[in-house]
Amino acid sequence: MAAYGTISADQLKDRLDEVELFDVRGPAETDRGVIEGAHLVPLHLVPMNVDRFRGDKDVVIYCHSGARSAQACQFLAGHGVERLFNVEGGIMHWAGSGLPLVEPPSQ
Repeated sequence: MAAYGTISADQLKDRLDEVELFDVRGPAETDRGVIEGAHLVPLHLVPMNVDRFRGDKDVVIYCHSGARSAQACQFLAGHGVERLFNVEGGIMHWAGSGLPLVEPPSQ
């Protein structure tokens, strides 16, 4: 069975410049702020964008609490995407740790 790992907000903070970061929340949620550098791919669009998750870097995925990003990781791992990591506790844990949010990128 394909697998993925987890990464804490603190670990991610130190690796932001060396990973591909994806936010799988919907627009109403991302409008309230995202982690800097995140690509926005709502969960329901992940199956149509599998190739966006393939690359040379570790792929880190987050959502509000970690449940939807875990679903995305499981789906992508099942489709051969490697080096996947789910952010423990999602953006709630990131923001709760005092880490910054930024305006979402215009898509």
